[in-house]
Amino acid sequence: MDLFQSEIINLLPYDGEANYHGLVMTPEQARHYFDVLLRDIEWKNDEAIIFNKHIITKRKVAWYGDRQFAYTYSKTTKLALPWTQELLELKLLAERLSGATYNSCLLNLYHDGSEGMAWHSDDEQSLGPNTVIASISLGATRKFAFKHKRSKETHSLILEHGSLLVMQGATQTHWLHRLPPTTTVSQARVNLTFRTIIDQ
Repeated sequence: MDLFQSEIINLLPYDGEANYHGLVMTPEQARHYFDVLLRDIEWKNDEAIIFNKHIITKRKVAWYGDRQFAYTYSKTTKLALPWTQELLELKLLAERLSGATYNSCLLNLYHDGSEGMAWHSDDEQSLGPNTVIASISLGATRKFAFKHKRSKETHSLILEHGSLLVMQGATQTHWLHRLPPTTTVSQARVNLTFRTIIDQ
C-alpha cells in the first residue's frame, strides 16, 4: 500500500486540518471493496427529524462498531452492528495511514449524483472535541466542499475511487462540509467515515 503514499495535502488554510492522502489502494482493491460493501452491508434509508417532520432520504446509511454504540444525529439514533471482515480491513488501513484509532464507522450509499449531503459538521457530543474522522471513498468520483462557519470561505476537492481524506484538529468546530448533488454522475458511491465514539 505504501506504493500510493504521495504528498498529503491539507485543504484548510486555518482552523483545522483536512488531509487528503489521495489513492490508498489499487483499482482492483477498490472495486473489490465497493462490490462487497454494496452487497453485504445492511443498508437502510437514512432518517432525520427536521422542523418536527420525519424525513426519509433516498441515500442509504449503515452504522457499525466495536460494540452496540448509540449514535444520534438529526434527532434520530442508530445502534452499531458488528464489524464485517472487509470493514475491519479498511479500518486497519485508515488507522495505519492516519495514525489514529477508530471504534465505529458510518457508511453512506449515494445511488447517483442526485443524492448528496447538505452543509453540516460532525460535532456531536459523542465524538468529543477535536475528533479525527477518516473518510474512504469508493465508486463514483464526487466533489466535496468545506465552508468556514465564520468567514464563509470555501474550499473543495474531488474525492477519487479508492482515496482517503482525514479530518482532524478543530475542523468540525470551525468548518462545515457537504457533498453537493450533481447531474453529471450516474454511478453509485460508497463512503466510509471511521470515527471514535467516547463516553459510552
